[in-house]
Amino acid sequence: MKKMCGGKGGGEAVYGFGFIGALIYFIQHAHTFGEGVIGFLKALVWPALLVYKAISLLKF
Repeated sequence: MKKMCGGKGGGEAVYGFGFIGALIYFIQHAHTFGEGVIGFLKALVWPALLVYKAISLLKF
């Protein structure tokens, strides 16, 4: 029987709220269905782009 532990942190919640916020933003600014699809894909990968940009600015 698998034991459930609490202690994962809030990363999933932060990503979830960020995804929903980004999705709403990109969908609202889409003028065509294709732009809406691209907006959905952007909402999925925005955290990776944010971390990449932050690391490149910090010169790691």
